[in-house]
Amino acid sequence: MLDNEIKICYHNYVEKGCFLGFTPLSITCKAFYFGEFMELKKIAITTDTNSGMIPGELKERGIFVLPMPFTLDGTDYLEIVDISHEQFWERFNDSSVVSTSQPSIGNLTDFWADILKEYDEIVHIPTSSGLSNSFFTAENLAKEFDGKVKVVDSKRISIILHHLVVNVADYRDQGKTSDEIVSYVEETREDYSLYFSLKTMEYLKRGGRVSPAAAAIGSILKIKPILKMRDGKLEKSAVVPERKASETMKKSIENDLATKFKDLADKGEIAISCAYTNNYEEATARLEELKEYLQKNFPNVEYHFVNSTSISVACHTGPGTYGFSISRIVK
Repeated sequence: MLDNEIKICYHNYVEKGCFLGFTPLSITCKAFYFGEFMELKKIAITTDTNSGMIPGELKERGIFVLPMPFTLDGTDYLEIVDISHEQFWERFNDSSVVSTSQPSIGNLTDFWADILKEYDEIVHIPTSSGLSNSFFTAENLAKEFDGKVKVVDSKRISIILHHLVVNVADYRDQGKTSDEIVSYVEETREDYSLYFSLKTMEYLKRGGRVSPAAAAIGSILKIKPILKMRDGKLEKSAVVPERKASETMKKSIENDLATKFKDLADKGEIAISCAYTNNYEEATARLEELKEYLQKNFPNVEYHFVNSTSISVACHTGPGTYGFSISRIVK
């Protein structure tokens, strides 16, 4: 609120002196302020494909997604634009070499400049600064846009970044300013849990996260690693026998709902989603199993997305990966 004096309601105005509201799709609204109408700024929310979101899918909601670059076996691609996730897995094999990078300054400049032709401001929510330097690049570049672009560290990636971006759009549609949106992200960005179950340690070995010896032993003993996101970084949560991986994931989610998220879960302000690499059917079934497991004790929890992970996540976790997320939602 501007000086706590602006009052916004969600009705069409008839004449001056009445409140003028807005629809969620219009984004821009007018407010009655000291006896006069004033127009609030039209704000776009931007992120990148590391969220698992598809460029253009929520454009009508004022959400824009920047494609992330990567290289597969010597060929450069922009995620989704040049190659879909399905095509990536068709071309991927055990000997494939994949590397990821951040968008060029030119691509990011053009991305924002095009959006600002229709919007007054941008709130940019990129991948966690703990996982990519793209946040710092964006933060520095935003200084060239005369205050029209605000960059905030999400501390997230994949499905939990997707949830955050959608939440922020819902929050913006309540008539919030860009500064209020940035504060909201900073206050709520830790309200999540994210776990990934990996089929193999091979890709952790390639990324230097486990030693070749540990990966070999894990393969022989059929041990599966489970990763958890903490403080904006992915780290090992547990290493368990393959037969116990699913149960361990369920119990981790259950414990978080019963402790960290208990009040929010009771109020119906929690959603659970699932992310996957190349195993949509398995991921969908896993989410249904989790829902049945939790339904009795947590009846107010919602179940939202089953989304493909980004290439940047997939190349470090490998095929057969799936993950569960807990995220706070705007009510």
